[in-house]
Amino acid sequence: MDHDVVIQRVREARHRISEQFDHDPERLVAYYMDRQQRHADRLVSEAENTTTASDGGDVGEDVLDAK
Repeated sequence: MDHDVVIQRVREARHRISEQFDHDPERLVAYYMDRQQRHADRLVSEAENTTTASDGGDVGEDVLDAK
């Protein structure tokens, strides 16, 4: 799938979600914060992400090699 198509689909989905809250930023942030709390088990914390570019890790090399 073309990268631009993926970005467009994400933007459309985010717009539809925003419409549900009449584009009210406070309500939208509250919605996303609630989802973040309800689905915390799906998130990766910084503590779990031990290899970063700032500590000299090879972040992104596997992606570059795949191209």
